[in-house]
Amino acid sequence: MDRIALVTGAGSGIGQACAAALLADGWQVVYAGRRLDRLEAAIAATGEHAARAQAVACDVADEASVAALFDTVRTRHGRLDLLFNNAGAFPPAATPDELGAGAWRQAVDVNLNGAFYCLAAAFALMRSQQPMGGRIINNGSISAHAPRPGSIAYTATKHAITGLTRAAALDGRAFDIAVGQIDIGNVETDMTERMARGVMQADGSLRAEPRMAMDAVVQTFIAMARLPLSANVLFSTVMATKMPFVGRG
Repeated sequence: MDRIALVTGAGSGIGQACAAALLADGWQVVYAGRRLDRLEAAIAATGEHAARAQAVACDVADEASVAALFDTVRTRHGRLDLLFNNAGAFPPAATPDELGAGAWRQAVDVNLNGAFYCLAAAFALMRSQQPMGGRIINNGSISAHAPRPGSIAYTATKHAITGLTRAAALDGRAFDIAVGQIDIGNVETDMTERMARGVMQADGSLRAEPRMAMDAVVQTFIAMARLPLSANVLFSTVMATKMPFVGRG
């Protein structure tokens, strides 16, 4: 039986890399994201594997858009074996008084509400399909453990994802739904180029931070995705070995 995966935020970065790895591993993969052109370009870049991929435009912050996405998955594939809850938004760096309610709401709508909408829809499909069950992997972040300066909205939502993971993992037991979380540190993407030049530290200094290759994230993710449903990695942290996270800096 074909294994069906859905990856949100699949048009770039971590989502694109993990979706491509699933295709290479033999999965049928639904690429979801706001921009259809980016999704289609990401699929085209997989070459011979592109025939097993499908692009579906979706704004995870919109409950109706998420419902339409999962209706498409149900209609075309009849089931879902893996959801990578990866889509996220990164508000500009700001102290709490500088952030503004609009930027706060956008972060919550995408990072937390969107993750919940997708998780809930995946739950509904996975518990009703035959055979029952599936796996959900939430993208947490190092920020699910510790903040950066000026990151209150992102950090708060990623801490909330940890609660979402724990509660859903417990509720999923009765339905053979395994829910886990991957917390990812500095990875080599266009978005983290500034970290190689220097970013604000807790003591107010600017310092460059080590980054890891994307393949380290992909290998960790695929190891979680390949597990039988009788086993679950509840939390996994993957980061550059010398990233200033453990200890005092």
